[in-house]
Amino acid sequence: MPTVLVVEDDRDIRDVLRRYLERSDFSVLTTASGVEALRLLAVGQVDLVLLDLGLPDIDGTDVLIAARQTDPPVPVIVLSARSTVPDRIQGLTLGADDYVTKPFSPAEVVLRVSTVLSRGAVRAKEGAGPSFGCGRLRIDVSSHQVRLDTTVLDLTPTEWGLLATLAGAPGRVFSRYELVNRVRGYEFSGYERSIDSHVKNLRHKLGPDGSVIVTTVIGVGYRLGWTRDG
Repeated sequence: MPTVLVVEDDRDIRDVLRRYLERSDFSVLTTASGVEALRLLAVGQVDLVLLDLGLPDIDGTDVLIAARQTDPPVPVIVLSARSTVPDRIQGLTLGADDYVTKPFSPAEVVLRVSTVLSRGAVRAKEGAGPSFGCGRLRIDVSSHQVRLDTTVLDLTPTEWGLLATLAGAPGRVFSRYELVNRVRGYEFSGYERSIDSHVKNLRHKLGPDGSVIVTTVIGVGYRLGWTRDG
């Protein structure tokens, strides 16, 4: 259940948005304080912020900037009486995902929340890279990052190359000769046997399931033992 933080100094507006969001199965946090909003963002309890820029304690743009600096960035929909074109441009330039001017329809705001969260889910899926073993192992080629469960693995370039090669064709057996050529880019018989040492180190970093993830096929070579999800 996504959590929406409503940062709005008008209590009536906060209450109306809470009711509409909860009817649509969102978890809702509300506050009139920009400082409290910053605290909630810092502890990672928020999936999206509905933000009034005119807050009593700090400028709402400070909250917007903080939301964009979290990892991953928290999407923000600005709710503001500032309706001029320069105001809207400023909000979007600072990183707002949407900009709604007051007065507004609460039902429309809920729809916009759903749309922004859906866009974020699609981007996350596209950028996350393929996963294996029911989501336990994820390999992101674009960022050269391997994540096992919740841990990002610290792999050497050779270990990364080995795993990425095996993951490119799950279940296929690669000979040591093939792995040398694909990982190192040249033929070298002396290096061929050293693949075993790199596999051993890679398995160690993969933990208890290392020998299952990188499987030995006796007399032939290695293969990825986990199937690709989807």
